[in-house]
Amino acid sequence: MTNQHRYIIFYKPYGVLSQFTKETPTHSTLKDYIDVPDVYPVGRLDWDSEGLLLLTNDGQLQHRLAHPRFAHQRTYWVQVERIPDTEAIKRLQTGVEIQDYRTQPAEVRLLLEEPQLPERNPPIRFRKNVPTAWLEMTLTEGKNRQVRRMTAAVGFGTLRLVRVSIAHLQLNDLRPGQWRDLTGSELKSLPNFGKSKSFP
Repeated sequence: MTNQHRYIIFYKPYGVLSQFTKETPTHSTLKDYIDVPDVYPVGRLDWDSEGLLLLTNDGQLQHRLAHPRFAHQRTYWVQVERIPDTEAIKRLQTGVEIQDYRTQPAEVRLLLEEPQLPERNPPIRFRKNVPTAWLEMTLTEGKNRQVRRMTAAVGFGTLRLVRVSIAHLQLNDLRPGQWRDLTGSELKSLPNFGKSKSFP
């Protein structure tokens, strides 16, 4: 790690593309929020997902985190339609078929209380008389739209998806649209990325 490298945590809002180039006039991009030259996102969040995005100009770190061999934990809070039962949660924990792929084991639990999150803009569309629930899901892989496809595979559509941590990095007090440089202790832990424990 050198002093020339920048490491940034960004709270990506809903409706923002995880890139700096604008493809359509209607979509916001990282350029609308981050005025730091030559940094790029490590991984991505879909435009309709929210939460923690790591950006850096450290090419070695980008390569390591993008390679499937260096699995690292990503934790999401996921609001779904209806209340998942024990069987559905167990299937998510052990792996489900999405397209032609079976997901790796994951940590999944039903949150007993709604997490304290900023309001989404625009808010989700509730269906009258259909309850919702929140899951905490920790994965060590990042296939395209994986969390949404996993919950759909067990019969519970995702309404809202927020990534709250990547390995040891957490959103903490950041609000949507805000970013900050990593702290000294966070920087010291960066070499441990890709060394997270595997799930049983």
